[in-house]
Amino acid sequence: MFRRDYIVRMIEDMTAMVAKVMTLKQEKKTTEALWEVDELLIRHFRLNSRLLNSLSVEDIIDMYLLGGVVESDKLQGVARLLKEEGAIYTAAGDKEAGLFRAMRSLHLFLYADLHGADRALLQMPADIDELLRETQAYSLPAKTERLLLSYMESLGRYAKAEDSLYRLWEQGQDVGQEGKELYGRLLLKSPEELELGGLPAEEVREGLKEWERRTAAVRQ
Repeated sequence: MFRRDYIVRMIEDMTAMVAKVMTLKQEKKTTEALWEVDELLIRHFRLNSRLLNSLSVEDIIDMYLLGGVVESDKLQGVARLLKEEGAIYTAAGDKEAGLFRAMRSLHLFLYADLHGADRALLQMPADIDELLRETQAYSLPAKTERLLLSYMESLGRYAKAEDSLYRLWEQGQDVGQEGKELYGRLLLKSPEELELGGLPAEEVREGLKEWERRTAAVRQ
């Protein structure tokens, strides 16, 4: 009951904050908009923006480990506030600060999703899609790209999962076995599922052959 009450309050507060921040951004009141985000960070997560942005994403995740279990809904709440803060900086013309926060927000959202966060709680898939559009011109860190691969596969966006696999390969990551296993899982899907996922069965079979060819060349 306590957890549910906390989540309800968090959602209500975030909804009100986003509406207020949107108005402040339109009025170009950047400082006031950032204060709104900071105040919510302190109220719900006992963090302020300065501390949050000085920590690595791993350190932030560690803060929401309770008995070895990730408090995934809290983590996606932090990710949502980071996303909003990044949007404020971007709107004010500071694209570097905005991108920094967008990248971190994306990683935290994906990590929270992988550890059981409620996707409907804060409309997480829509937020992730928006962050992917914002960061599409940049190379994601390998640790984030790995999470994205798993996320896209879980949504049934198989072509997107394959794209992540190849981006990891191009970054020099050792994903030979991961790729083989991905194609193996896809071959167990129905043709209809694969078609919906943007990767028809024939392309999966061809993709596995190409993947085996590439990884074999590296091993030689």
